Amino acid sequence: MTDQDRPGAEAPDAHTGAHTEAPSDGASPAPAPALGESIAAAARRSGLGQLAETDTSTGAALLGALGGIRGLCETILPGLVFLVLFTFTQNVPVSIVSSVAVAVVFTVVRVIGKTPVTQAMAGLIGVGISAILALITGRGEDNFLLGIWTNAAYAAGILISILVRWPVIGLAAGYLMGDGVAWRRDKRKFRVMQALTFLWFLLFAARLVVQVPLYLAHTDAATSALALTKLLMGVPLYAPLLLVTWFVVKGQFPQKPVTKGAAARPTK
Repeated sequence: MTDQDRPGAEAPDAHTGAHTEAPSDGASPAPAPALGESIAAAARRSGLGQLAETDTSTGAALLGALGGIRGLCETILPGLVFLVLFTFTQNVPVSIVSSVAVAVVFTVVRVIGKTPVTQAMAGLIGVGISAILALITGRGEDNFLLGIWTNAAYAAGILISILVRWPVIGLAAGYLMGDGVAWRRDKRKFRVMQALTFLWFLLFAARLVVQVPLYLAHTDAATSALALTKLLMGVPLYAPLLLVTWFVVKGQFPQKPVTKGAAARPTK
């Protein structure tokens, strides 16, 4: 094996002859073109992609990335209704049905207004599955079981991407900004993407650390606390982390983001 073949070795730039950092894991294959297109499309649909479209970092841009006022209401109000009703009544069916009713109203309003229903439908499906679990068992804490498993899945997936040295934030940012996987040849960029991805892992891990003990307590007080922590550790944590991620990505990839209609071709 030559020096250039070793992980972390420097490779000469094809155009300038200068040496740039080689991929940290050497022979790791780049994603197939079709997979790259899928990653690019997913990145454009994400909150990061929404911020990239505006090319600004204003409060309005962040609000748009979060789905706007209506999107925030669709995310927050069903959980808030459950929290208030369960805290004062400890009545699982009433709290659950009221929470689902709020989600249904948002979905119906979107259908009547002929506006995109994807976010509302996703929220309704999540609320509906959680409600069914809680109504079957009769335990209010089971309304949050799906969310706990979802956080666990995200945390596991993100952690795996870090361990295999293909950080998911780096992949999203690279294809979103038209850089493909070329960022992996720059050791500094690679480390920054690893660090950003680790921050997202910490977000989901923190939710689990706080919410799992509350779920396992199986008391009405713990269920109310679980509903409250879900709200507090949702948008209030997600929004600033999304903004920080975009600031860092813009600093690492100064080129213009790939537009919706453009193909995100990997940089080799």
